[in-house]
Amino acid sequence: MPSEGTEVQVRPGAEGDLGALTDLYNHYVRETPITFDTAVFTPEERRPWLLSHPEDGPYRLRVATDTDPTGTSQRILGYATSSPFRVKPAYATSVEVTVYVAPDAGGRGVGTLLYKALFEALAGEDLHRAYAGIAQPNEASTRLHERFGFRYVGTYREVGRKFGRYWDVAWYEKEL
Repeated sequence: MPSEGTEVQVRPGAEGDLGALTDLYNHYVRETPITFDTAVFTPEERRPWLLSHPEDGPYRLRVATDTDPTGTSQRILGYATSSPFRVKPAYATSVEVTVYVAPDAGGRGVGTLLYKALFEALAGEDLHRAYAGIAQPNEASTRLHERFGFRYVGTYREVGRKFGRYWDVAWYEKEL
């Protein structure tokens, strides 16, 4: 978790973050239904994902860090992305957004800082809507999205199977 006296910084993701970002994502793959991926990734397998989020354009990656207690390195606390919503050309002005926070950094405003930075970065892009799918139940994610002006548009019932059961995904949208 962010320690007392350390400031959380949010910046664009970089190649050097790949290992830590992969580890963070793999936690959610192994331990939660938040992502419907079911097999963990190596950093090399995640490299195309990282490279699909450049520093400009509609598909961004923002990373939250703090400095470790020794002051010698930065630790990744979470990340947020905007990605293509669907592949067909008419969807180009819509993005799907997501945020992942390290398990020991939850409840400290990291997700809020990440989304604030992500939406500021997207403000000048030719985008019309952002969509977020939230595997249910996930009250913390629902509250975060509602704070950023997302509104509920519907639920896909039992759309994903993981850990031997089916999960619903509630969909939210936000005007950009």
